[in-house]
Amino acid sequence: MSNLSTRADDILRCARSLIARGGYNSFSYADISKVVGIRTASIHHHFPGKADLVRTLVAQYREEAAAGIAQLEQAVPDPYDRLRAYLGYWEGCFATMEDPFCVCALLAGESPVLPEAVAVEVRAHFRMLSDWLASVLEQGAAQGRLRLAGTAKGDAELLMAAVHGAMLSARAYGDPAAFGAVTRPLLERIAV
Repeated sequence: MSNLSTRADDILRCARSLIARGGYNSFSYADISKVVGIRTASIHHHFPGKADLVRTLVAQYREEAAAGIAQLEQAVPDPYDRLRAYLGYWEGCFATMEDPFCVCALLAGESPVLPEAVAVEVRAHFRMLSDWLASVLEQGAAQGRLRLAGTAKGDAELLMAAVHGAMLSARAYGDPAAFGAVTRPLLERIAV
Protein backbone atom coordinates (compact mmCIF):
# COMPACT_ATOMS: atom_id res chain seq x y z
CA MET A 1 0.00 0.00 0.00
CA SER A 2 1.39 3.39 -0.92
CA ASN A 3 1.99 6.15 1.59
CA LEU A 4 -0.69 8.26 -0.13
CA SER A 5 -3.43 5.69 0.38
CA THR A 6 -2.29 5.22 3.96
CA ARG A 7 -2.70 8.96 4.54
CA ALA A 8 -6.18 8.91 3.03
CA ASP A 9 -7.07 5.93 5.22
CA ASP A 10 -5.76 7.75 8.29
CA ILE A 11 -7.85 10.79 7.38
CA LEU A 12 -10.96 8.66 6.88
CA ARG A 13 -10.44 6.84 10.19
CA CYS A 14 -10.03 10.11 12.02
CA ALA A 15 -13.09 11.66 10.37
CA ARG A 16 -15.14 8.58 11.27
CA SER A 17 -14.11 8.88 14.89
CA LEU A 18 -14.89 12.60 14.97
CA ILE A 19 -18.30 12.09 13.34
CA ALA A 20 -19.13 9.30 15.81
CA ARG A 21 -18.39 11.70 18.66
CA GLY A 22 -20.20 14.75 17.40
CA GLY A 23 -21.62 14.57 13.89
CA TYR A 24 -20.89 16.31 10.62
CA ASN A 25 -20.53 19.85 11.89
CA SER A 26 -18.47 18.98 14.95
CA PHE A 27 -15.09 18.88 13.23
CA SER A 28 -12.94 20.66 10.71
CA TYR A 29 -9.91 19.80 8.64
CA ALA A 30 -7.85 21.54 11.33
CA ASP A 31 -9.09 18.94 13.85
CA ILE A 32 -8.08 16.10 11.53
CA SER A 33 -4.74 17.79 10.90
CA LYS A 34 -3.94 17.78 14.63
CA VAL A 35 -4.89 14.13 15.12
CA VAL A 36 -3.30 12.70 11.96
CA GLY A 37 -0.27 14.98 12.11
CA ILE A 38 -0.48 16.43 8.61
CA ARG A 39 -1.19 19.87 7.18
CA THR A 40 -4.73 20.77 6.17
CA ALA A 41 -3.44 21.25 2.60
CA SER A 42 -2.56 17.55 2.57
CA ILE A 43 -6.10 16.68 3.59
CA HIS A 44 -7.43 18.88 0.78
CA HIS A 45 -5.15 16.99 -1.61
CA HIS A 46 -6.99 13.75 -0.82
CA PHE A 47 -10.43 15.23 -0.22
CA PRO A 48 -10.92 18.70 -1.76
CA GLY A 49 -13.83 19.52 0.55
CA LYS A 50 -15.48 18.19 3.67
CA ALA A 51 -18.44 16.88 1.64
CA ASP A 52 -16.00 14.83 -0.48
CA LEU A 53 -14.41 13.40 2.64
CA VAL A 54 -17.67 12.47 4.36
CA ARG A 55 -19.25 11.13 1.15
CA THR A 56 -16.22 8.86 0.70
CA LEU A 57 -16.41 7.84 4.36
CA VAL A 58 -20.10 6.93 4.12
CA ALA A 59 -19.54 5.00 0.88
CA GLN A 60 -16.75 3.07 2.62
CA TYR A 61 -18.99 2.50 5.65
CA ARG A 62 -21.74 1.15 3.38
CA GLU A 63 -19.26 -1.27 1.77
CA GLU A 64 -18.16 -2.48 5.21
CA ALA A 65 -21.79 -2.94 6.28
CA ALA A 66 -22.62 -4.84 3.09
CA ALA A 67 -19.60 -7.11 3.61
CA GLY A 68 -20.61 -7.71 7.24
CA ILE A 69 -24.16 -8.56 6.20
CA ALA A 70 -22.90 -10.94 3.49
CA GLN A 71 -20.69 -12.65 6.05
CA LEU A 72 -23.62 -12.90 8.46
CA GLU A 73 -25.81 -14.38 5.72
CA GLN A 74 -23.24 -17.13 5.09
CA ALA A 75 -22.39 -17.86 8.71
CA VAL A 76 -25.88 -17.81 10.25
CA PRO A 77 -28.54 -19.66 8.23
CA ASP A 78 -31.46 -19.22 10.64
CA PRO A 79 -33.26 -15.85 10.22
CA TYR A 80 -34.01 -15.43 13.94
CA ASP A 81 -30.39 -16.17 14.84
CA ARG A 82 -29.24 -13.80 12.10
CA LEU A 83 -31.23 -10.95 13.63
CA ARG A 84 -29.95 -11.89 17.07
CA ALA A 85 -26.37 -11.81 15.75
CA TYR A 86 -26.97 -8.42 14.10
CA LEU A 87 -28.29 -6.96 17.36
CA GLY A 88 -25.50 -8.72 19.25
CA TYR A 89 -22.93 -7.01 17.04
CA TRP A 90 -24.20 -3.59 18.08
CA GLU A 91 -24.63 -4.60 21.70
CA GLY A 92 -20.99 -5.73 21.69
CA CYS A 93 -19.93 -2.40 20.18
CA PHE A 94 -21.64 -0.58 23.03
CA ALA A 95 -20.17 -2.88 25.65
CA THR A 96 -16.61 -2.23 24.46
CA MET A 97 -17.29 1.32 23.20
CA GLU A 98 -15.25 0.25 20.15
CA ASP A 99 -17.65 1.60 17.50
CA PRO A 100 -20.78 2.38 19.50
CA PHE A 101 -22.87 4.17 16.94
CA CYS A 102 -23.90 3.77 13.33
CA VAL A 103 -22.24 6.64 11.47
CA CYS A 104 -25.15 6.79 9.04
CA ALA A 105 -27.68 7.02 11.88
CA LEU A 106 -25.79 9.97 13.32
CA LEU A 107 -25.60 11.67 9.96
CA ALA A 108 -29.28 10.98 9.23
CA GLY A 109 -30.13 13.14 12.22
CA GLU A 110 -28.35 15.98 10.46
CA SER A 111 -29.97 15.38 7.05
CA PRO A 112 -31.40 18.90 6.69
CA VAL A 113 -27.93 20.42 6.85
CA LEU A 114 -25.89 17.75 5.06
CA PRO A 115 -24.52 18.37 1.58
CA GLU A 116 -26.70 16.49 -0.92
CA ALA A 117 -23.85 14.14 -1.96
CA VAL A 118 -23.51 12.97 1.65
CA ALA A 119 -27.28 12.71 2.17
CA VAL A 120 -27.56 10.50 -0.93
CA GLU A 121 -25.00 8.07 0.51
CA VAL A 122 -26.73 8.05 3.91
CA ARG A 123 -30.11 7.28 2.29
CA ALA A 124 -28.51 4.48 0.28
CA HIS A 125 -27.22 2.94 3.50
CA PHE A 126 -30.67 3.05 5.07
CA ARG A 127 -32.25 1.49 1.96
CA MET A 128 -29.66 -1.30 1.91
CA LEU A 129 -30.16 -2.05 5.59
CA SER A 130 -33.95 -1.92 5.32
CA ASP A 131 -33.94 -4.25 2.30
CA TRP A 132 -31.74 -6.73 4.13
CA LEU A 133 -33.85 -6.67 7.28
CA ALA A 134 -37.00 -7.14 5.17
CA SER A 135 -35.47 -10.18 3.48
CA VAL A 136 -34.51 -11.71 6.83
CA LEU A 137 -38.00 -11.07 8.19
CA GLU A 138 -39.59 -12.58 5.05
CA GLN A 139 -37.40 -15.68 5.34
CA GLY A 140 -38.18 -15.98 9.03
CA ALA A 141 -41.92 -15.66 8.45
CA ALA A 142 -41.83 -18.21 5.62
CA GLN A 143 -39.96 -20.65 7.87
CA GLY A 144 -42.29 -20.05 10.81
CA ARG A 145 -39.45 -18.59 12.90
CA LEU A 146 -40.52 -14.93 12.96
CA ARG A 147 -43.88 -13.22 13.29
CA LEU A 148 -44.69 -10.19 11.17
CA ALA A 149 -46.95 -7.47 12.54
CA GLY A 150 -47.46 -6.02 9.06
CA THR A 151 -45.44 -6.30 5.88
CA ALA A 152 -41.83 -7.40 5.95
CA LYS A 153 -40.81 -3.99 4.59
CA GLY A 154 -42.83 -2.11 7.21
CA ASP A 155 -41.55 -4.32 10.01
CA ALA A 156 -37.98 -3.85 8.74
CA GLU A 157 -38.40 -0.09 9.00
CA LEU A 158 -39.74 -0.48 12.55
CA LEU A 159 -36.86 -2.74 13.52
CA MET A 160 -34.29 -0.41 12.00
CA ALA A 161 -35.80 2.58 13.80
CA ALA A 162 -35.82 0.66 17.09
CA VAL A 163 -32.16 -0.32 16.72
CA HIS A 164 -31.11 3.26 15.99
CA GLY A 165 -33.36 4.53 18.78
CA ALA A 166 -31.73 2.05 21.15
CA MET A 167 -28.35 3.50 20.15
CA LEU A 168 -29.62 6.96 21.04
CA SER A 169 -30.99 5.74 24.38
CA ALA A 170 -27.70 4.08 25.30
CA ARG A 171 -25.85 7.26 24.43
CA ALA A 172 -28.34 9.55 26.21
CA TYR A 173 -28.29 7.49 29.39
CA GLY A 174 -24.55 6.89 29.23
CA ASP A 175 -25.41 3.23 29.75
CA PRO A 176 -24.39 0.62 27.17
CA ALA A 177 -26.92 -1.83 28.69
CA ALA A 178 -29.76 0.42 27.51
CA PHE A 179 -29.23 -0.85 23.97
CA GLY A 180 -29.99 -4.47 24.90
CA ALA A 181 -32.80 -3.38 27.20
CA VAL A 182 -34.60 -2.03 24.13
CA THR A 183 -33.60 -4.56 21.47
CA ARG A 184 -33.82 -7.89 23.33
CA PRO A 185 -37.56 -7.59 24.12
CA LEU A 186 -38.17 -6.46 20.54
CA LEU A 187 -36.56 -9.62 19.22
CA GLU A 188 -38.53 -11.75 21.69
CA ARG A 189 -41.78 -10.19 20.44
CA ILE A 190 -41.19 -11.18 16.83
CA ALA A 191 -39.94 -14.70 17.59
CA VAL A 192 -42.37 -17.57 17.06
